[in-house]
Amino acid sequence: MVALVPGVRIRVAGRWNRTGDRSDYCRVELSSKQPGQVATRSPDSEGGLALRLRDVVCRHGRLAAVGGVDLDVAAGQRVALTGTNGSGKTTLLRAVLGLHRQVDGEILVGGRGSRSAAEWAWRRRACAWIPQRPAAGRFPLLAHELLRSSGDGGQALSAAERLGVGALVDRPLSSLSGGQLQRVHLARAVGCVAAGAGVVLADEPTAALDFAGQEEAAELLTGLPVTLLVVTHDRAMAARCDRVLEMAAGRLREVG
Repeated sequence: MVALVPGVRIRVAGRWNRTGDRSDYCRVELSSKQPGQVATRSPDSEGGLALRLRDVVCRHGRLAAVGGVDLDVAAGQRVALTGTNGSGKTTLLRAVLGLHRQVDGEILVGGRGSRSAAEWAWRRRACAWIPQRPAAGRFPLLAHELLRSSGDGGQALSAAERLGVGALVDRPLSSLSGGQLQRVHLARAVGCVAAGAGVVLADEPTAALDFAGQEEAAELLTGLPVTLLVVTHDRAMAARCDRVLEMAAGRLREVG
């Protein structure tokens, strides 16, 4: 049992090798109030920040990619966004984080808006971001530098060890495979949660992983004591969430 974030333990079964291949899984658990006891995270577990979207419209130039979305996500809920490619899922997540700025309507995180630079800075700390296809970037950033940018580099580095990429943290991001880079970003998200993030926004976080890695990532993400909004085509990931929403032509409907 290894502690990755305050109040969270990860149970690791099996063994990791130094290449990042795995034949095991990890389980995220919340510490109970009684010493020495643990309890698996339930939908009623405390933690996370509420999300509220009202009449949100996102545009790419003159094209409306997201149209009139209303959404309430309670603190600690895990919500899967499904739908075809190009339906606006990624754009909506980027709008919540502030990476997409052609937005009308209201987006509140923890009851706070984004009218000032200080509020945007707070939102970037409050929300951990896992991109769909992580880019290595133009500069030779090392994996441990990305992990330390989480706000709690120690916890992120510990998570990287548990995810099988601890031996790779001194390598440039550009030298990592797609799956290795995805695991580094997952570890960074753990560091963000340890630093105080109350929301995880994840865009296809299992897409670059093999089957065992997909199961592991889904269990890790849905076990963190945060609000989770995840874009996914992975049915196993969606099945672990409390709610499943489908986006089509920029609009949302609840399907589960």
